[in-house]
Amino acid sequence: MNESGKEAVRGDPLLRAVDAVMFSVPDLDSGIAFYRDQLGHQLLWRNDQVGQAGLACLEPGTEIVLSTQLPSEINWLVHDAVAASETIRAAGGMIIAPPREIPVGHVAVTQDPFGNRLVLVDLSRGHYRADDTGTVIGTTALT
Repeated sequence: MNESGKEAVRGDPLLRAVDAVMFSVPDLDSGIAFYRDQLGHQLLWRNDQVGQAGLACLEPGTEIVLSTQLPSEINWLVHDAVAASETIRAAGGMIIAPPREIPVGHVAVTQDPFGNRLVLVDLSRGHYRADDTGTVIGTTALT
């Protein structure tokens, strides 16, 4: 126990921050027309190959991600999606979709013991790099 009488936390918390809030859209053009053109969010990147587009929030660190293939959900930033999914499983949760590579790192879908989905993302390969129109042209490595 620490000085306040509370149990001391071992290491850093597993869930670092909200990486993105995913919204399901029928197509990217109509999603971008709503979130960019009507609500004022800046288009950061667009990847038609995976059916996703990222838009900026006013406060840095969290993106709005539009997806034509995935459900609406919250993506949590973790240091290592593989290790984090195993930690959740060992703590009594479940791995719904095992870790897989994505262009910017890894993603895994887990579930806590209460039925809440936790999408775990690590950005171990960097971030999307986009041209002036927002089209993804590669990734930038983390330094």
